[in-house]
Amino acid sequence: MDGGDGADACGDAGPDAGDACADGDAGADFDSATVPELDTGTPAACPGQCVPREPFGWSEPALLWIGPEDRAPDCPAAAPIVAFEGRTDFTAGASRPCPACLCDPPDASCELPAAWSTYASFPCDVPGAAETPFAAPGGWDGSCTSAGAIDAGQMCDGALCAQSLQIPAPRVLPGSCAPRIAEEPEEPEEPEGAGSFAIFARACTGTAFAPCADPGMTCTPAPPAGEAAPPEGFLTCIHREGERDCPATYPDRHVFYAGAEDTRGCAPCGCAEPTGGTCSVLASAFSDEACSQFVVGVVVNSEASICTGIVPGTALGSRSASVVSLDPGTCEPTGGEPTGGVALLGTATLCCRPEPIPDPVPA
Repeated sequence: MDGGDGADACGDAGPDAGDACADGDAGADFDSATVPELDTGTPAACPGQCVPREPFGWSEPALLWIGPEDRAPDCPAAAPIVAFEGRTDFTAGASRPCPACLCDPPDASCELPAAWSTYASFPCDVPGAAETPFAAPGGWDGSCTSAGAIDAGQMCDGALCAQSLQIPAPRVLPGSCAPRIAEEPEEPEEPEGAGSFAIFARACTGTAFAPCADPGMTCTPAPPAGEAAPPEGFLTCIHREGERDCPATYPDRHVFYAGAEDTRGCAPCGCAEPTGGTCSVLASAFSDEACSQFVVGVVVNSEASICTGIVPGTALGSRSASVVSLDPGTCEPTGGEPTGGVALLGTATLCCRPEPIPDPVPA
């Protein structure tokens, strides 16, 4: 009988068959494919290892390899992403020796004294004695000049003006010193450079994994085992910038650096201000205006002025001066000392789980 006959049979059954035919209609409309299956399976297991979660501020756990850089393996297939690379165990390279510095003598000159004076007394510093200027013009070069001449017998406050002659001390104009290198230092046998690191570290992470049953644990890639593991092996570690203490769950501490900056050098040679310079001047006075009739001549040095007596009332018509000696002094050399240093940059702390203790080998 086909489906159409069944429907007609319910129609012919009369009112007593209503419930049965109603149930039959419901059964004809039911589709079991529309009911979702009940998932009775357990959550997927961690395919790597469950380890303690990282504390706040630290990186997620990663696989860390430590050893010589030329033996560093690539990240394993289970953790192909490089999360950190650093270096430690630094040895500074040889620094270039610094030269010894010297200073040439200063380019000094001797300034001639121009403000000469006569006094109506001898010596010059008698209290109350009249002073009469016998000064040379400004910028005087020592050549003969009759400026400020004093006549013979000239009176000052009832006394002869010219009884003594005071000549100020000349002055050393120090100039400056030129620095120079005494001799170039020998070059170091080893090449210059910041230095080198002996130990290298590479941390590797993978993609997200299934959660661990313990909410305090996290699923991370497991270190390679057997022939896939390099000789030094991988550790499970977390890392953070700066030097820090390790949490109790990752107690093994390592400090690595991103690199090194070499700022070593030598201070440039220089010279301090000149000291110790002296000079002497021969100062001469004449009674005429052409520096031909000599009255007196004295050597004045830069240590002190000088007062010399002359025949009272003598005319002072001209003067001249010339440098007798000049000691320019010396400059203390500066510079030549080592400067700067080697600084390690990009400090990071890596904290690792303790390495597992291998099972004892059966006897």
